[in-house]
Amino acid sequence: MRAVAAAAVGCALSGSAHAADPKPADVVKTRSIEARVFLDDRIKADAALAANCLAEGRKWLDKSAAEAAASRKEDPQFFKDGGWDFERKYEIRSVVADRYISVLRNDYMNTRGAHPNSDVNTILWDKADNKRISIRPFFAETADNGATMKAMVKAVIASLKAEKEKRGTSETATDEWFKEVAPSLLKIGAVTLAPSTEAGKSSGLTFHYPPYAVGSYAEGEYVAFVPWETLKPYLTAEGTRIFGGRRPKGDADGR
Repeated sequence: MRAVAAAAVGCALSGSAHAADPKPADVVKTRSIEARVFLDDRIKADAALAANCLAEGRKWLDKSAAEAAASRKEDPQFFKDGGWDFERKYEIRSVVADRYISVLRNDYMNTRGAHPNSDVNTILWDKADNKRISIRPFFAETADNGATMKAMVKAVIASLKAEKEKRGTSETATDEWFKEVAPSLLKIGAVTLAPSTEAGKSSGLTFHYPPYAVGSYAEGEYVAFVPWETLKPYLTAEGTRIFGGRRPKGDADGR
């Protein structure tokens, strides 16, 4: 059964009780699963972006419900303590040049296993054309294993190693953990435009990695920051236009 709410306000991803949460934009609730999708207020204010995120979220709800039902049919003993508990939240991270909107998509999934799982992905929305885009328009070339992507990967790994040193988890700052971070737009990681101290600009790129992606589950999520100056030699005219300033001090966690 699906229930659709008229209003929703995004909040931080959490595996705790949902009593204090606002009403979701959409819900699926069956014997096998309860799954919710949230849109933050700023997303709801943009009709095209809200419709796009909600359409994707509804597909995720339906797919998750089908998987839960199939799992219950195959292994009903794993549902004796209740059904699966899933949640997806869409939240705006930055708006650059009053055109490019970076959205964080956080997923929480509890299938009654040893521990819940989480995932993070991103959307870059072109407000002028009302569509999803990649960071490709900001760079002169983004070929796999090309100069731009190699420079980007090098900076990402340096940032991740610095963060691991800060957390005291430098033992996992190894090539083995970073082998999936490849010089390709499809493999380097989920990316957003970082906010800036200069209004309307982006201070660089932030790459978001869920637990297990570049470290153990216990280490949680990682965010790598690449300042725009590092990528300056590779920018297009549009890239030069939108990048500038410095990363705000309060942006350390990339949210």
